[in-house]
Amino acid sequence: MAETIRIVVDTTGGDRPVSAIAAGAVQSLAENPDVKVVLAGPEAEIAKALLPGFDSARVDVLDCPETITNHEKPALAVRRKPGSAIVAGMKLVKQGDAQAFVSCGSTGAVLSAATLILGRAPGIARPGLVPTLPTMLGTPMVLIDVGANVDCKPLYLEQFAVMGSAYMQVMEGNKTPRVGLLNIGAEAEKGNQLTAEVFPRLRDLPISFVGNIEARDMLSGFVDVIVCDAFAGNVALKSAEGALLTMFSMMKQELTAKTRYKLGAAMIKPALKRLMKRLDYTQYGGAPLLGVQGCVYKAHGSAGEAVVARMIGQARQFVQAGAADAITRAIEECGVVWERE
Repeated sequence: MAETIRIVVDTTGGDRPVSAIAAGAVQSLAENPDVKVVLAGPEAEIAKALLPGFDSARVDVLDCPETITNHEKPALAVRRKPGSAIVAGMKLVKQGDAQAFVSCGSTGAVLSAATLILGRAPGIARPGLVPTLPTMLGTPMVLIDVGANVDCKPLYLEQFAVMGSAYMQVMEGNKTPRVGLLNIGAEAEKGNQLTAEVFPRLRDLPISFVGNIEARDMLSGFVDVIVCDAFAGNVALKSAEGALLTMFSMMKQELTAKTRYKLGAAMIKPALKRLMKRLDYTQYGGAPLLGVQGCVYKAHGSAGEAVVARMIGQARQFVQAGAADAITRAIEECGVVWERE
């Protein structure tokens, strides 16, 4: 019998009500029979959200009356609100009473709590937030970093490349992930001081570095890992998300503008549905925070039940695959004397 994996689910701080996050967590249990969830948040609200017939043996409630919002300074809120789901839930992971933590709440607070409570993994200078995106080839691609480190040193990007490569090997079975550096041109000399300095250093690492990649080729499938600072990564990610949403909205407007267009739209509707499914980034759930001592996943604040359920499945896979240890080993075995901060 598979060992049970206990996952803390932060039900607070996102755009959706506690009931939606709790429902997604309970939904995940049917797809992950070896998982138990700890619903962290206001006990009374969670109790109302649990529908009759749920498997109570696989659901625990951690009463957390405090909530950290997106308007608070993350590190300060983590220190001042020990009764929040983010802090109390992360402590369960630290103590070994749970193996993973997932949240749709404040990104800054999740990053701060993970760093302060769980701590960085050995040898890691900065953790990185890593979403998975679809590509034209139907293969997944990860972008690191998109939210943890706006101002980066070359060292951080070097380690992002190693961590991202190790993550794809363990989680996707990709033995030689192709790593690209997000830049404004394909030529090695292009970019700012950071990209110019890190380019030759990435080339010297024991990874499959293929050079620079422009944002327009991000979803092409040319690379499996894209390395960048969180400012560029977040702009690129949200631009891609916005472009996809806008494209589908415009297609809908055009295809329903006239009666004859509607007839044509009806004929291609199955193909459009398949296309939307291929380009739906929410199919991958949340983004892991690589480089901390444990498993932490973060999803959009707007994430609904289905995304929460997928994120829990991702966290389960991360724990089962021993991804955190694999990333630490990759950093240790690089043969690089990493700088001290």
